[in-house]
Amino acid sequence: MKISTTTAKAVLVKSDLPASDYVANPYSGCPHRCRYCYASFMKRFTGHTEEWGTYLDVKEYDSCKIPKALGSKTVLLSSVTDPYNPYEVKFHKSRDILKLLVNSDAHVEILSKSDLMVEDIDLLKEFRDLSVGISLNTLDDGFRKDMEPGAPSVKRRLKALEKLHSAGIPTYLFISPIFPYLTDIRAILKATAGNIDKACFENLNLRGSAKKEILGYIAEKYPQHLDGYKAIYTKKNMIYWTELEAELQAMSAGYSIPFVNYFYHDKIKKGGQHD
Repeated sequence: MKISTTTAKAVLVKSDLPASDYVANPYSGCPHRCRYCYASFMKRFTGHTEEWGTYLDVKEYDSCKIPKALGSKTVLLSSVTDPYNPYEVKFHKSRDILKLLVNSDAHVEILSKSDLMVEDIDLLKEFRDLSVGISLNTLDDGFRKDMEPGAPSVKRRLKALEKLHSAGIPTYLFISPIFPYLTDIRAILKATAGNIDKACFENLNLRGSAKKEILGYIAEKYPQHLDGYKAIYTKKNMIYWTELEAELQAMSAGYSIPFVNYFYHDKIKKGGQHD
């Protein structure tokens, strides 16, 4: 892993994502090495030529001032990196940003694949308006290793949700990305329902080199589903997602928590996060 320091203008950047007004990305790059990662496009803005997942830029800031009038705005950590990647233990950049936000009136959301968030429970409990999400798309740690080789195990993520929820911190599960025919949503919800206050869902969206990568993986490991993947990602057939959306709506009746659907990436605005 190549570790460097870089300078950004500000801690918070205005976001065009549908569920956040500002984002904070303490790092550029991510060591999780997720094979489907959309954030590899960031290389266009950082000038890196290394393979995505093999470098990490640790950010310093020209200004650490946080806007005073955040009001009911939502701030997300993070959108194009994992704020609690393994190097957070050394550089604690996410914790530093949270210290800047702890007394703000914003709604702060943290989304990570990591269990390292539990190390900051003391700080997280000080927030007036906070929610913490764990991203998970399988209970099969073999599949997790194939797709997210640098990320924490399924067991560690489930334990993190339990610890955070037990500490009284609002928690949510982000079932993302959903791999058609492979992600068992019902099983994941069954394993986590007692430790989450909300469940969010996002479809697998393949762009650029990730499309070839994942279709090749499916052809090798799950050839029985290759035709289905080609229908979705080559022929742009949306039937799978519309049927799954209807299934999720029906499923939500059996749970006492909100379900939030983030399907249909083509309707999500682009840009606004090139810090």
